[in-house]
Amino acid sequence: MYAIVKTGGKQYKAEADEIIIVEKIEGEPGAKVELEEVVMVCDGGSVKVGSPFVKGAKVRAEIVRQAKGPKIDGFNYKPKKNQRKRWGHRQPQTFLRVVEVLGGK
Repeated sequence: MYAIVKTGGKQYKAEADEIIIVEKIEGEPGAKVELEEVVMVCDGGSVKVGSPFVKGAKVRAEIVRQAKGPKIDGFNYKPKKNQRKRWGHRQPQTFLRVVEVLGGK
């Protein structure tokens, strides 16, 4: 059984006992999280698709750790103006271990 979950403006496939990397969710490692914006639930042969979300469906997960993603380096340059600017960014991420997927009605 797996579910497609929406969090942080993106959609992720969540299966039991898998680790997914999502946009940052507040909480300490070991904290329990419930993701309620479930777009689709697939249980063997039956598929439930929500409009927009499946009623009563949830994904229970546990925060494994908080981290930052890979560094993105940027460089802005304007020719003949002597303008140069270097910048970098690391997106905060949360590692979630999916405990269980609860199918809705």
